Amino acid sequence: MLKRHDVIGEFKLATVAETRDVFEGVFGGGGAIIAAKAPGRVNLIGEHTDYNDGFVLPMAISHGVTIVGRLREDRKVRLRSLDYGESAEFNLDERYDASGPRWSQYVEGVARTFDEEYDGEIRGLEAALTGDAPQGSGLSSSAALEVAAGLLIDQLNGLGTGRVEIALFGQKAEHNYLGVKCGIMDQFASCLCREDHALFLDCRSLEHKHAPMKLRDEVALILDSGKSRGLADSKYNERRAACEEGVRILSGALPGIRALRDVSETQFEEFSRLLPDVVKKRCRHVVTENQRTLDSMQALLKGDMERFGALMFASHDSLRFDYEVSCDELDVLNELAEESPAVIGERMTGAGFGGCAVALARRDGLEDLKAYLSEEYFKKTGRRLKIYETSPARGAAIVD
Repeated sequence: MLKRHDVIGEFKLATVAETRDVFEGVFGGGGAIIAAKAPGRVNLIGEHTDYNDGFVLPMAISHGVTIVGRLREDRKVRLRSLDYGESAEFNLDERYDASGPRWSQYVEGVARTFDEEYDGEIRGLEAALTGDAPQGSGLSSSAALEVAAGLLIDQLNGLGTGRVEIALFGQKAEHNYLGVKCGIMDQFASCLCREDHALFLDCRSLEHKHAPMKLRDEVALILDSGKSRGLADSKYNERRAACEEGVRILSGALPGIRALRDVSETQFEEFSRLLPDVVKKRCRHVVTENQRTLDSMQALLKGDMERFGALMFASHDSLRFDYEVSCDELDVLNELAEESPAVIGERMTGAGFGGCAVALARRDGLEDLKAYLSEEYFKKTGRRLKIYETSPARGAAIVD
């Protein structure tokens, strides 16, 4: 549960100050103004396992969303986005009509979810918001916005909502108001991550553990391919359907299984002959990726970064050849990373079809590595590579 003294100072306070300046310029000064910040996340391993009741291992990043706001006496919500230069407003006493800009719909969805959970007792607010997490790159800028908005609403209304509940409210908002049937990983990571730790999450039970990941001789790199994710709903739904079909067929030989997380690698090898070829490939990725995630957690507990890196490379191969959600740009990055002795491990991250990769690299020779990746990537793709250095960051908080 967020306490009123749970305040951190590691985020960019200039961003908070700038957001507050815009807030006061739009809405005026006075009253109790509160700032909340929530990070995006990068998933280190465990891709497309979340909606199969499996395991994931994300970490929070230093980029995220800042929202500054003040409570109103009525039930109206007025918003200003610094990034889009747009304003939006809605009233919690009126029916949701999805007429506002997409960015405001995330805030509205969270506000209405809180209002439903607290029996219509949520008051309106005024807020200005901004973000520095790249959008459309698979770093969960939308989940960061949901969590930051949820934290602000909770604090302004004095509710004392728990962190797990705030994450779940964000997921409900996407399901019920944005029409996106997302898993829970993104909101969980934004809410619950700790500095210098990855977050191991069981997506079925929501049990979670913090895995130590103090990077001393290593650094985490986010490699933005520059290709926007082209994940069509049909492709995503096809893969979910293939997983569900696999469970239906395998349940004949393995009674009682509810999802692919219930199938071990040994069982899959024994009974995968029952599956059509495409379904077999999709299910093989999920079954082996769950085991890789469990193995990665053990590698972090032992401080074995070389083993962790090897599992990252294996994950990308599985996503590329079995789940088929990679793309030429992400594969080029993976091939360049494998050729470099400075890279410990690398894989695409996020839903796929574009977006980002994540790499674990040695600090020694880092500048040479970044130059090599940028130059070779441009030669092979004609795209400019953006590289962000990061380390496991703290989750969402009220900022001072």
